[in-house]
Amino acid sequence: MTTARPDFDPELKAGLAVVGGVFPPTITPDLIAFMRRSYASPPIEDTLRGRPIARHEETIAGHGGDPITVSVLRPTAASGPRPGVLFVHSGGLMFGDRFSGADLVLDWVDRLGAVLVAVEYRLAPEFPDPYPREDVYAACEWAATHAERLGIRRDRFLVAGASSGGGLAAGLALAARDRGGPRLCGQVLDYPMLDDRGTTPSTGQFDGVGVWDRVSNETGWTALLGAARGGPDVSPYAAPARATDLGRLPPAFIDVGAAEIFRDEAIAYADGIWAAGGDAELHVWSGGFHAFDIFAPHTVLARGMIGTRDAWVEKVLAD
Repeated sequence: MTTARPDFDPELKAGLAVVGGVFPPTITPDLIAFMRRSYASPPIEDTLRGRPIARHEETIAGHGGDPITVSVLRPTAASGPRPGVLFVHSGGLMFGDRFSGADLVLDWVDRLGAVLVAVEYRLAPEFPDPYPREDVYAACEWAATHAERLGIRRDRFLVAGASSGGGLAAGLALAARDRGGPRLCGQVLDYPMLDDRGTTPSTGQFDGVGVWDRVSNETGWTALLGAARGGPDVSPYAAPARATDLGRLPPAFIDVGAAEIFRDEAIAYADGIWAAGGDAELHVWSGGFHAFDIFAPHTVLARGMIGTRDAWVEKVLAD
């Protein structure tokens, strides 16, 4: 029996064969080591070459006081306090590094003048919940505490993440609200990984096709949560779809492809924010597979997605 599902955009479909060599559609635990090699970001020096961006690294206290690394990137010509962004990378909670996908947000540094803080949160399964999310929270608190030294405006500080990074960003916004933590002016949730239960229709529509299918999602959540995945004791800070109160959150920008497994949970999350009286801007891109802006940024659909997202960030970071 063939599962009915939305078609991929024709231009994106042509690029899927290339993507498959780097990111197989189905990721099982035995592929984690391969994914850590194939999804590693290129040397950051190459990415930054020719861009007027200065970078330095700092070691901060992550979850439990353990040392983790953050990179701080700021426009070389900037003076005085600037808007700030905490960037949380993608990689299914199991792979990637603090610069994975960063090329898409560097425009916020050299074009919008923002200071970007990229956090090297620890990865599952070696570091299960709560390590990844608490490392991200620690980086957020550190940036807010040291805002003056870093040249960041506390009233213009947002969190942004893609895929698993989007889920961690959403969890951070929930935790910051509940703990009285840093006040965020926005949350950018690109095709966020929000729900460990895997019960939505879109989760069932994509097996062995596209990028990041149902089995990959189960692999990621199991790495993070172990036997707790899908059960009653999962924290909403780890799986934000579990939150019962989506009120009093910073404005959210949520985008997702219509042809990927996270479609329905992203829509539901935006709907939950609206139901709680909050501010969310949702974009569902017809024919888009997971993370098509990363894997096929040259396509018409990806350029539309990136431009729409950048416009929202520019609006939120402005005075």
